[in-house]
Amino acid sequence: MVIRIAYQGEPGAFSHEACANFASDREPLDCPTFAHVFRAVAENRAEEAMVPVENAIAGRVDDVYRLLPDMKLAVCAEHFLPVKMQLMVAPGTDPSGLKTVRSHAMALGQCSQVIARRELMPEVARDTAGAARVLSEEPDASVCVIAPAGAAERYGLEIIEHNVQDEDKNVTRFLRLAPEESAIWPDLLSGPILTSLVFRVRNIPAALYKAMGGFATNNVNMIKLESYQEDASFTATRFQAEIEGHPDDPPVRRALEELGYFCEDMRLLGVFPADPYRQTHLFRS
Repeated sequence: MVIRIAYQGEPGAFSHEACANFASDREPLDCPTFAHVFRAVAENRAEEAMVPVENAIAGRVDDVYRLLPDMKLAVCAEHFLPVKMQLMVAPGTDPSGLKTVRSHAMALGQCSQVIARRELMPEVARDTAGAARVLSEEPDASVCVIAPAGAAERYGLEIIEHNVQDEDKNVTRFLRLAPEESAIWPDLLSGPILTSLVFRVRNIPAALYKAMGGFATNNVNMIKLESYQEDASFTATRFQAEIEGHPDDPPVRRALEELGYFCEDMRLLGVFPADPYRQTHLFRS
């Protein structure tokens, strides 16, 4: 049986690379947008999805976080992919004539120094590999592209500058998603566990402060808290959080119960193993 994993972008994109590295037993399914990725799983055209959620330089991927809470998908794994950006052109291009650089908005944000140094005008593309493909099909001596090395090889482009990301420790975090009904929580004692959740607090004074109190009193470490305005009135706020621990662990269970008391609604987005990359790279002294 072929198991497919959907990703946003074209073959050669970083999301495609993440699928190849972390889900090599799955068949990658390329999708034009994140909405199409989630729809592919919802419509059973793919069994899983691989989506980027944040980058060490450019920050969070807003589109994913805004779509995820309303989808019937669960986080089943996290993966950290070191990102190396390459500056590429159509074969035979004179680098001195470059005026425009195309790439995904996140990639452009991760390579601001080379863009400024070469005095290039950034132009947002739907994804990195797609920008590379278009340049290969429509060569333009004034245009360069920022994309993975695999895209240059796939589309026959020439890399004129390697590793142009602003920081050497440029890492993108991906989440692997599956339908809620097929997601299986890891065992409580299987190792470091993360729990992801989304919630809205009640419209009362100090509701968020009180809701967070349960994590402090139960000694539960919250490693992420994001807020989002849900409508144009700026009165409805949704929070997405990640904590260390398993919902079946008594301190986590008590903290979640206290959170639920101060919330209008709360939903677990996933319970999944912490990627070993966290311990070997993210928390080095």
